[in-house]
Amino acid sequence: MFDPKLDVSISEDDYSFESYTTEYQPPQESDYSTPYTSFTPPITTNNKLISKTESLKISIIGLGYVGSVSCACFTSLGHQVIGVDPELSKVNAINEGHSPIVEPQLEELLTEAHKSGKLKATADIEQAIHISDITLVSVGTPSKKDGGCDLSYLKAASEQIGHALAKKTSYHVVIFRSTVPPTTTNKILIPLLEASANKICGKDFGVCFNPEFLRESTAIDDFYHPPKTVLGSYDNKSIEFAKRLYKGVEGDIIHTSIEAAEFVKYIDNTWHALKVSFGNEVGRICKALEVDSHEVMDIFLQDTKLNISPYYLKPGFAFGGSCLPKDTRGIVSMAKELNVNIPIIEHINQSNHFHIAHTMNMIEQLPVSKVAIVGLTFKADTDDLRESPSLELLKQLLKKGYQVQFYDPCIASDIPLDMDPEINRQLNAARCNSLSRLTKINDAFVITHKKSYSEKIINNCSKDQHIIDVVHLTSTVRQSENYHGLCW
Repeated sequence: MFDPKLDVSISEDDYSFESYTTEYQPPQESDYSTPYTSFTPPITTNNKLISKTESLKISIIGLGYVGSVSCACFTSLGHQVIGVDPELSKVNAINEGHSPIVEPQLEELLTEAHKSGKLKATADIEQAIHISDITLVSVGTPSKKDGGCDLSYLKAASEQIGHALAKKTSYHVVIFRSTVPPTTTNKILIPLLEASANKICGKDFGVCFNPEFLRESTAIDDFYHPPKTVLGSYDNKSIEFAKRLYKGVEGDIIHTSIEAAEFVKYIDNTWHALKVSFGNEVGRICKALEVDSHEVMDIFLQDTKLNISPYYLKPGFAFGGSCLPKDTRGIVSMAKELNVNIPIIEHINQSNHFHIAHTMNMIEQLPVSKVAIVGLTFKADTDDLRESPSLELLKQLLKKGYQVQFYDPCIASDIPLDMDPEINRQLNAARCNSLSRLTKINDAFVITHKKSYSEKIINNCSKDQHIIDVVHLTSTVRQSENYHGLCW
């Protein structure tokens, strides 16, 4: 059975690139003259022999887990690789065909890479960039005291890369792999490269962001058979150049923006952490109830339609209905009776209420007084109003003094909207059965259902009427000036 505790992504070693020793003599371009003969990578995972591809000249800055594994694996694909690190013990280990870290199969790969003459290491960034066409940067970005990302090593490395690029006449692509917050590459690293090189990104050199998804103890297999290969690029020339790196690696390349590529690594690891913690909270409750936790989760994992799927993971509106809020409260109550602490599960409903409050705050920022909610049930094509976030939003708008209306053809006129008679009267007074009237008199429309009636309202809106989208409508609608997406 899959063990979530083994699904832990590698974090890069901490390196400082502020100064390099001059004791080590860097390899010269002529050192790559050793003919490439019959080296075949010893890795045959999933019964597939890894195939070599066109030879590229690659420099890899940082010889921790990511850098060392990348050196070995890219060399096994037939590329010429030069690793860079200020720590001479790691440089010497690579040059002697040994692994500077403990990782299954890495020692064998590095030994073969050393024998092939395709892998060298140095402490000199400038020399490495001079004899390569692509530079992969995998230096440390450790946590600061406040939990933020320490970019000091990455900034220092970028400046030195820029100084090296200043002396190159040929096109060069820099590919950042270190985990960083979104916008770091475009707002910090590229300006550092341009200033140090006195060159222009997109014209004189290229930049990509390529997050790694290697796990310690399975890093070699993960390199050849990745769950996904993501490349965010500054421009088309950069991406076409960078794609050549992965021609011998399994799977398609996902091309995206640099910011999306930066953020997906954070999301992956946070999601993995959440899954592990959720499983452990379930385990603690099961233990207290004397229920077999692994038996429960084995059954849970067999549902790939909902439990293991993208169905609930797309950002949208708050959840509601007869099951999710009630059962989440139920398990929290159960845990309290058992004196079991489950902080993640306990705060799920609180997070859901925050999402409704976020929607309310968006509306309050707009110059509107008349608001219509298009779709009042907790999901389309049902008449179920139980714990509907749309109904809760309608109540909050009413309390705040907004003039409100709602349209939902699934709600019959005799369905009570609240147990309180006065609130129920006010809510029913907000009912509107005419799309044309709804569109004519309101300043803003909260679209909670993806239905044809929602499209009709949107198509008849003027540029002065606001569309608040909580269901991620089509890209055409999202381009309108009066459009407001909930969390996109």
